[in-house]
Amino acid sequence: MSQDPLSEDPPRGRLSSRLLAHGQEPDPRFTLANERTFLAWIRTALAFLAGGVAVEAFAADVFADPYRTVVSVLTISVGLLISVGAAMRWLNVERSMRLGHPLPMPLIIPLLSFASGVAMAVVIVLVVLD
Repeated sequence: MSQDPLSEDPPRGRLSSRLLAHGQEPDPRFTLANERTFLAWIRTALAFLAGGVAVEAFAADVFADPYRTVVSVLTISVGLLISVGAAMRWLNVERSMRLGHPLPMPLIIPLLSFASGVAMAVVIVLVVLD
């Protein structure tokens, strides 16, 4: 007796099987919403990256050279932290949905708020010192 090939779940790749090994497949709408949120965080990370490059390239008349580099590196670092946080957030939410657990607290938001506050404080100090 043959089985309906559409009733079986297709095999996952090695990475997917390792990262999402347990639980049941969630409703695709929730998985896609999780992905859209991840992409929104990635856009934010890219904006910080572009901002850091712009500070280094175009802010020579606003900041002295070493200060400009510090602001640029801080801004790019925030973008890096956001992108890593977005990936971790996506994975944690996906795992929670699969296991039927409550969604985890978004730690990326306090991180972003703190890092942005530090970056703004540095910029304010540098503007006042100049």
